[in-house]
Amino acid sequence: MSGNTITHNVAAVGDRTGTTWGASVTYHRAARELGLRRSEFDLAVHLGRVRTVPDDGGGGRRVPRDEIDRIRAADGFPEALRAAVRAVGTTEGAALMDVTTARFTRLARLGLLVPVKFYVNRYRAVVWLYLAEELRQFRTDERNTALLKGRTPEGLRDQLGEGLDLRPRNWRGRHLGFLLRQADDPWARAAAVASLLDAAEISDVVTDPHERSYLRRFRPALAPHGSPGSPAAQLAEEIVTAGDPDEVDWLRSDLAAAVDVARRHRPAPRPATRVVPHPPRPESLPRETAQPLPPEAENAAPRAAQQPGRPSGLFGRLWRRDS
Repeated sequence: MSGNTITHNVAAVGDRTGTTWGASVTYHRAARELGLRRSEFDLAVHLGRVRTVPDDGGGGRRVPRDEIDRIRAADGFPEALRAAVRAVGTTEGAALMDVTTARFTRLARLGLLVPVKFYVNRYRAVVWLYLAEELRQFRTDERNTALLKGRTPEGLRDQLGEGLDLRPRNWRGRHLGFLLRQADDPWARAAAVASLLDAAEISDVVTDPHERSYLRRFRPALAPHGSPGSPAAQLAEEIVTAGDPDEVDWLRSDLAAAVDVARRHRPAPRPATRVVPHPPRPESLPRETAQPLPPEAENAAPRAAQQPGRPSGLFGRLWRRDS
């Protein structure tokens, strides 16, 4: 190469100064390096199988580089990781457990099978998804043999006849655990609990409007289910919001305790007090008074008085006041 050629060391795109950016990657890149689809990667984070850290720049969360190296070095990668985050619906889940779809649904409604995800399909029906790994474990547990093969106990049948369906509640409990694991701040933990309560319950527990406003800043975003205000979005909102009285009481108690901890850690910010000035009253206005002359003016006064004509400037003002 010629002596006039200058070689520049260009940093890789996305690298920034600081420990978080220098030693971590985005979710998109982490999913690609781990051989997962984005939905699979999100579920792996949800389950705590992939550790994440907050972005110092406030751009969401990132995955440490050493976490990716740890997962890739594990035995059975990547098949073991994919198997751990495989989610299936009712039909496939029933086949894995070698039961009918009706029995599978009964077990799920009784709370014996806990969904890990849900979505609303184009027919506005809720589709629950379960971890295939958990279904296999349930099937191989000898304590569950009677539930898989025998007749459903009478007491459980009565509950199903009364409309018992613990799938939404079980999903909320699992989802709250995920939100709390991701919360790095006491106010974020309180907001995670509040995200499962409706606005009226939150206002009843957190009476300070400034604290409620601060909670909204930390409120975790719900995965989109249709356009805002659509029937699908409204149905998803119903699933996310606690409805059982005992569950609501439990969340209210947890919210009050979490806000108390957050309040002691850092009070919610409040707007600065604005002082509106009032116009002065007539009697408070200063009266015009003669100001004392500076020393140099006193020394110059005799010379100015000897000059013919009407004085001007400082001495002119004194002359007009005395005349």
